[in-house]
Amino acid sequence: SSGINAEWPLRPGLLTNLNLRAMSDEVGKAQSAKPGGDTIFGKIIRKEIPATILFEDDQCLAFKDVNPVAPTHFLVIPKKPIDMLSNATDDDTPLLGHLLSVARKVAAQQSLDTGYRVVINNGKDGAQSVYHLHIHVVGGRQMAWPPG
Repeated sequence: SSGINAEWPLRPGLLTNLNLRAMSDEVGKAQSAKPGGDTIFGKIIRKEIPATILFEDDQCLAFKDVNPVAPTHFLVIPKKPIDMLSNATDDDTPLLGHLLSVARKVAAQQSLDTGYRVVINNGKDGAQSVYHLHIHVVGGRQMAWPPG
């Protein structure tokens, strides 16, 4: 056992050294990440990198996050290369709705019956570390507020 699950559920407001390191690592990655070019998510879509896929259709893919921040943590990504939410267009509205619908369906399949959090990081200040639009769905424990 890695010991990570021993911290779940976290008491509201409690940040451990592990959580602070994970947060600062992700924020650090976001500070140096740049839009453009191929991403790890493009490689997952093309099946060049393995992932634990939970759902796939012609528009999107849902898979487990390799660095989970909760007992259940998965991502939903569009197959269309949209680098960040703020660069989506009105023409992307049906796709954006579909991504949220898939997040809801996969959350139900993952038995997140008592709730979950849906997060989209956008840009450097939003701590976006991979410039391919992605929705984080996290659950399986009580979420704290405020989130960031």
